Amino acid sequence: MTTTLTRSELKACTTISQGMDRKQILEHMRDNDVRFLRLQFTDITGINKNVEVPSSQFAKALDGEVMFDGSSIDGFTRIEESDMLLKPDHSTYRVDPWATYDRNGRDQGRVARLICDVYNPDETPFVGCPRTALKRVQEQAAALGYTASAGPEAEFFLFLKTPNGEPTTETHDSAGYFDLAPIDLGEECRREIVIALEALGFEIEAAHHEVAPGQHEIDFKYGDMLSTADNLATFRFVVRRVARDMGLHATFMPKPIFGQNGSGMHVHQSLFKDGQNAFYDKKAPDGGVSDVMRHYVGGLLAHARGFTAIANPTVNSYKRLVPGYEAPTHLAWSMQNRSPLIRVPARRGVGTRCELRSPDPSCNPYLAFAVMLAAGLDGVKNKITPPEPVTANVYTMSARERARLKIKSLPGDLGEAISLLEKDEVIKAALGAHITEQFINAKRQEWHEFIGQVHQWELDRYLATF
Repeated sequence: MTTTLTRSELKACTTISQGMDRKQILEHMRDNDVRFLRLQFTDITGINKNVEVPSSQFAKALDGEVMFDGSSIDGFTRIEESDMLLKPDHSTYRVDPWATYDRNGRDQGRVARLICDVYNPDETPFVGCPRTALKRVQEQAAALGYTASAGPEAEFFLFLKTPNGEPTTETHDSAGYFDLAPIDLGEECRREIVIALEALGFEIEAAHHEVAPGQHEIDFKYGDMLSTADNLATFRFVVRRVARDMGLHATFMPKPIFGQNGSGMHVHQSLFKDGQNAFYDKKAPDGGVSDVMRHYVGGLLAHARGFTAIANPTVNSYKRLVPGYEAPTHLAWSMQNRSPLIRVPARRGVGTRCELRSPDPSCNPYLAFAVMLAAGLDGVKNKITPPEPVTANVYTMSARERARLKIKSLPGDLGEAISLLEKDEVIKAALGAHITEQFINAKRQEWHEFIGQVHQWELDRYLATF
């Protein structure tokens, strides 16, 4: 059983639990009755994993000496080379914004967490660690003089549960985009999520109901890609945890309801150099968009078909990427409308950025950011010039019009996306050979399982006809 802390407790927790060194973290855990420490990491598919240690092991954990069985994690290691180390990033230390009690109401003490990189027993970085893959691409950006920033807009659904606690696809409201309570019955849950996130150090910029019934969005501050990926992993955990405690089921499944908008994760991106936004050039003739930004966009467009399997990694992802529901399906960019794959918001100066609109929140944030950044950097390094921005609505164009403008389409299903990933050397290099192989094997198996099933639609369509 858990209860959310009071606002004063949350504020105290937030203000004193960030930016500490090893000694300060140990003192903080002792002074704040932290009894357990979660060492958090993600597997290749982006599922949050953790090893929890009691207070007697805190010093060992902070020194990166806690081991786990990597062969138990999909895509990590074989059974004969299973031992792995968890090396914590001390800057990610946070204390959970919940008090925890056992079934008899006894206080079990506080729980803290550290986000970790996965290492081999010989103290070398593990090539299958998604967080390390993103770090590696960030280093490539740094070698060119750039720091990459990202701001995701992760959407999710809140659904009711059955009396037995099983999730349903029944929504608890009939609200739409930006609707106000009492139509938006998820408002209370959203507020509790925001309170918990702020206690964990998030700077929340907006929270609102989305287009579909039961669909919501919470936006947090733009930041460097690694910190933002860490925040996304935490965000998904918090949303589901708070929803569960309020008797709801939260899901980041891209398209849970037929006939409704799916959940996307638009990712705003920019490069900074010497403290200045490299995407902005006030002397540029086309509204302040620099050559660096144009080339970055060119890279995203050139490799979008190759990285779609990473940004949209499930069979269900491609039920969202269809015409008619605001999700992009074609490779184009625009300074104005929202139908192309990439949009350039109107803000200029430090806020100049491009918005990639295809990813969905089921992706592994570390791998998704790694391949997006690698694609953009390839455009910058090789000066890939994108086609001219599209002003017309791509959704309403005929196939002939799109062909004339040389506008290609995103892959139509996971099987096609996997094949395109296999052909993109830039994206595979960003992932590394181990992650590439393990990811493709896992997703090809997932695709084969799907296409081998007989679905209800087929029975409804064909059983009585043939």
